[in-house]
Amino acid sequence: MLDISVLGPFQVTCRGVPVAPTAAKPRKVLALLALSPDRFVSVDSLMEELWEERQPRSAATTLQTYILHLRGLIAAALAAGPERTGPADVDAKGVLVTKPGGYLLHTYGGRVDVRDYEARAAAGHRAMGADDFGAASDAFRAALELWRGRVLIDVQTGPRLTAEALHLEESRLTLLGRRIEADLRLGRHHEVLAELAGLCTEHPLDETFHGQYMAALCRAGRRGRALEVYSRLRLSMKRELGLEPSPAVARLQHAILRGGPGIDWEPAAGSWAAGPQLLRAG
Repeated sequence: MLDISVLGPFQVTCRGVPVAPTAAKPRKVLALLALSPDRFVSVDSLMEELWEERQPRSAATTLQTYILHLRGLIAAALAAGPERTGPADVDAKGVLVTKPGGYLLHTYGGRVDVRDYEARAAAGHRAMGADDFGAASDAFRAALELWRGRVLIDVQTGPRLTAEALHLEESRLTLLGRRIEADLRLGRHHEVLAELAGLCTEHPLDETFHGQYMAALCRAGRRGRALEVYSRLRLSMKRELGLEPSPAVARLQHAILRGGPGIDWEPAAGSWAAGPQLLRAG
């Protein structure tokens, strides 16, 4: 009945009717509740998100006002919504539920994009563990396709929403690396070259994407370019972090320098034929 989307612009609909307010603070309240659907969210968490450590004396009363405003939007949606899903007798207090010390946003089985994302990601991890790289690539790709932009891109996030958004963004990058890993194991090095070039530009310190790009370039017969990628990574890491690339990436560079028939991915062995395994397990 209550559908929630946070992987991009923030959307909450009740029986097909939008209920996300435009005012910044009530929108924050709903967003924090929407990131924990069907789970308890404490008043302390909501107040921290709204005011951090500068809570006014009227904070509790103001929060209750925001909750009443959200319930008003939900009640209007329940009355007008054409989609008669969920219990027929549910009211706004049954959707935005008061609990001792906090609140709970009840979805009644509605679609939540983060739940779908996590389920598809888990299917991909299971497939990788079973060496079914085709199924893993498909599942990871399906999970990533749920993203419509940066998490809560149109919400003014406070400390808790910012932390949740960063967690999800890190999860997306990890999943993207695993999807490319699966594609490399399937011999799709030509298909991922352009994507990896963009990712290395966007994430100049990410060793996973650079290692994958180097391997894909080698398999495509472009050793010189692979060495250039390593040199650029090394320069960026020394300049920004004062560090050298990890031993795993350095071993890959040495394998490229030694030459030979190429660096191939062996799905059965799960390692680089001419060097170490570089791709993180996720």
